Amino acid sequence: MGREEFVNIYGGIYEQSPWVAEQAWDREGNPPSARLAALFESCVNDSTREQKLALIRAHPDLAGRAAIAGELTKESSEEQRSASLDQCTEVEFKCFQLLNSHYKEKFGFPFVMAVRNSSRREILEVFKRRLENNPQSEFNLAIDEIHKIARMRLFSL
Repeated sequence: MGREEFVNIYGGIYEQSPWVAEQAWDREGNPPSARLAALFESCVNDSTREQKLALIRAHPDLAGRAAIAGELTKESSEEQRSASLDQCTEVEFKCFQLLNSHYKEKFGFPFVMAVRNSSRREILEVFKRRLENNPQSEFNLAIDEIHKIARMRLFSL
């Protein structure tokens, strides 16, 4: 497989960030599939803080406006649906909106969590708890969660 096909297949593993697949290809060409998760993680971990921040900011709000408008990537839509975020009660929806707003105000980027196989209640509890973190801890947690999301996406291909 060539670079273009590789990026076409794996470019969506990291939310709206095909640069991760491009860098992985540039580092190793067509790596064996067993090595992809570690290679992608390495590309992200070796990137600049600005690239990491852009990667975090590429993620949509949970139960946010993009979800309502149908503007999520296919992968994000499936992940949010798997956690029943598309079935929020009015109270839950308002809670998500308030938490999204407070979180972005405090940290400058959206809350990121690998929500697949989580319940809305669990997500809201984690959301509230993580609002207590300091910015650097939360930045690091967001990157860790992004790696979890990417691994789940990669292994579902």
